Amino acid sequence: MQQTVHVGRGPVTREQVLAVARGGARVELTPEALAALATSRAHVEALAAAERPTYGVSTGFGALAVRHIPTDLRAALQRSLVRSHAAGAGPAVEPEVVRALMLLRLSTLATGHTGVQPETAKALAAMLSAGIVPVVHEYGSLGCSGDLAPLAAVALALTGEGEVLAGDGTRLPAREALAGAGIEPVQLAEKEGLALINGTDGMLGMLVMAAADLARLLDVADVTAAMSVEALLGTDRVFAADIQALRPHPGQARSAARMRAAMAGSKIVESHRGPDCTRVQDAYSLRCAPQVHGAARDTLAHCETVADRELASAVDNPAVLPDGRVESNGNFHGAPVAYALDFLAIPVADVSSMAERRTDRFLDVARSHGLPAFLADDPGVDSGHMIAQYTQAAIVSELKRLAMPASVDSIPSSAMQEDHVSMGWSAARKLRRALDGMTTVLAVELLTAARALDLRAPLQPAPATAAALEALRERVPGPGPDRHLAPEIVAAEELIRSGALLAAVEPHIRAALEDEVAGSGS
Repeated sequence: MQQTVHVGRGPVTREQVLAVARGGARVELTPEALAALATSRAHVEALAAAERPTYGVSTGFGALAVRHIPTDLRAALQRSLVRSHAAGAGPAVEPEVVRALMLLRLSTLATGHTGVQPETAKALAAMLSAGIVPVVHEYGSLGCSGDLAPLAAVALALTGEGEVLAGDGTRLPAREALAGAGIEPVQLAEKEGLALINGTDGMLGMLVMAAADLARLLDVADVTAAMSVEALLGTDRVFAADIQALRPHPGQARSAARMRAAMAGSKIVESHRGPDCTRVQDAYSLRCAPQVHGAARDTLAHCETVADRELASAVDNPAVLPDGRVESNGNFHGAPVAYALDFLAIPVADVSSMAERRTDRFLDVARSHGLPAFLADDPGVDSGHMIAQYTQAAIVSELKRLAMPASVDSIPSSAMQEDHVSMGWSAARKLRRALDGMTTVLAVELLTAARALDLRAPLQPAPATAAALEALRERVPGPGPDRHLAPEIVAAEELIRSGALLAAVEPHIRAALEDEVAGSGS
């Protein structure tokens, strides 16, 4: 059965965001949410009938807030607001981003702090459940007052205007799609235009999805790093728990434990443990992987905390308070989310940079400890993985540029009323590109480390790394003369993105960690 996410007055979880954005889950408002919507709407209607102007209810917006709007023009005001703010440009963003921002806007509406009609919230929930995805463009959000242009595109579709994506990806008029789903277009009343477009929902949705993606990629990075250490005849002694405990960062401890477990039982590692081994210590890209991966994990944990706080927020301006006041505020400013998005781009670049350095070591006979040049079948005739590393290097260079923060690049707008903005949407967009790049970088390391492990035969890798090697070999052949490498990189990327690589490896890592605990007597 298709999952249903119930949206109430409390926050939705990151898992629920993923279920709706990526899993196509349906959405329903709880009775408590509908009651809160009705109560806050009554407050707005009382203020709309009053002689004293209230911002967002009976006035213009932004720099035009000084104008009091007569009752008979307020519906037109709301329509004009949404139409004028749906001014995005560029390519359409991914449907998962649109579904995430729709859910998060609905979650804020359900708190009862926005003053929209219950019917409006119901219609938004119905659009999500029907799989109607408004066309939202790449450019248009400054991240303050929230993601205005992207949310306005959704609000426009809710009123039956603009375009949406059908299930097969084709575009059709919003009114046609709503009619096909049995949804009546919304007739906007006082305050509703602002309530539908004034939030951090796009950047927050992308933060939630990026956090999930990075968590998975860091698990993958531990595996590919372990494969590289093993195949480069590195030592696992530096990953020992007592050494790692001298620097008690939780992320470092987790990555070290995972790498230790991934290499447990390796005949390759055992082959050079004895007194005849003359190597004193490994290069930083091998020895310090837990420190770098761990710092990335701890950065991610902080950003997940930021996401959870934002998920618990009711972001709108003005906000409807429980006592009926409608108060202007600055909670729409995207800085908390923008900083987190920019922060994550740093470890994405750095973890990828370290992976590229490990790959490069495999290809240099001066550093690869007996492996053929460029891991080629016949060096000179064959180039092996020479240019795969070029591709890695090009992406790592791009990731360094993408790690430059967007949130420091405020640009004033709205006749200087909105004179400092967050650029959180831009931070989110570049982080998504960075995560795609990181996936490719790890895919190349996986291909290269796997080839090196094969070349260490007859010595056998650890059970966990052997499982990774076997999963890859189901899609990519082993060492041999040069082949078209681009499709093999794509296959390795898909192995990572699909979760198949981790599914193959994780049982062995868990078993090794359990054996370690049992052996320690704790």
